[in-house]
Amino acid sequence: MNEERRRLLLQIGSAAAFLALVAVAVLIVVNANQTSGGDEQLEGVREVRRQLRGIPQSGTVLGEESAKVTLIEFGDLQCPVCKGFAEEILPQVIEAKVRDGKAKIDFRNYAIIGGESVEAGAAAIAAGKQGRGWSFIELFYRNQGIENSGYVTDDFLTVIAKAAGVPDLDRWNHDRKDPSTLALVSRGGEEARRLGFTGTPSFAVTGPGGGFETLGTPSSAGEIEDAIDAAG
Repeated sequence: MNEERRRLLLQIGSAAAFLALVAVAVLIVVNANQTSGGDEQLEGVREVRRQLRGIPQSGTVLGEESAKVTLIEFGDLQCPVCKGFAEEILPQVIEAKVRDGKAKIDFRNYAIIGGESVEAGAAAIAAGKQGRGWSFIELFYRNQGIENSGYVTDDFLTVIAKAAGVPDLDRWNHDRKDPSTLALVSRGGEEARRLGFTGTPSFAVTGPGGGFETLGTPSSAGEIEDAIDAAG
């Protein structure tokens, strides 16, 4: 093979390799633009969707409205222990007791860590007004930052809301800043203190007979499930 032919083949090969790289880059950009809700920035999106699929959400309540037993959780979305419960303990309770309609879980804000907890709690309540409250709560926990570090920004909350499937973000933005929503955050804390709770997460359970039992911070999913069985 003469030198001129060798040089021509090398040029053709280099051009083909360059075009292949360009094609890969274009596919990456297209795929990135096609993802919705900032999902690629978040942890646990598929897991949360799978966990909650088929279970009704109303406000910050997860489960069938007709469920005879209500498990009440007083939590702070910035609380790392609450995050642990959301990831390790409550999924078992949801599968064992909520999915079959025996119980529902009512999340109430106990914003004791700081101002960012109030903002996060209000955003969860606002998502709940569009039927996506628990999706928001679960995704927030799985993407929780360091307490009061400034991570709870409008952008961060919006990404969570989009991934949670909140349909009307303009309405959500309005609702989360509404004084009545902020009052609901405060009300949850007031109720928790009246019950004697001093930390998060704290739980209580109520049954069809109107009985009310405080559980504090249970040590296992089994302890919560036993309390639900006793209440029902």
